[in-house]
Amino acid sequence: MKIFGFKSMILAVMSILFVSQVSLSAQEQDDKIPTPEEMAAKEADRLASLLKLDPGQVFYVDSTLQHDYAAWQAEVEKLQKSRVSNYDIYNDVRDKWMEQIDNTYRKIFNDTQWAAYLKSGAGKNQKAREKRKAKVEKANATRQEK
Repeated sequence: MKIFGFKSMILAVMSILFVSQVSLSAQEQDDKIPTPEEMAAKEADRLASLLKLDPGQVFYVDSTLQHDYAAWQAEVEKLQKSRVSNYDIYNDVRDKWMEQIDNTYRKIFNDTQWAAYLKSGAGKNQKAREKRKAKVEKANATRQEK
């Protein structure tokens, strides 16, 4: 039984890497944990191959990911420094940045590439994010009614 899609697995691994990165020393980070730039380059290469992106699109994907991964990491580090232990908050941060990345991808990819991207697992991830968002909104509405 397939529980997680490839994209979900990548997102989970990236989340774990971002969360664990802060707790490591600077030397260990250089040796073991990929930087946001390295992760962006790897994902841009994967998408270039999967979606047959032209060099300009690869540049925009890589630039987007470098910025967004670094910002995501900074936000996670801020939460960790504040000693936030609620995993849902980290999920919210991940969902926010993945939504930002998908919105940017939609502007970069043509319709065929976008469809292939969604089919590669991103569509399931978007639905999962929407479901989590609806659940939070429902809980907030319930609290406001009380």
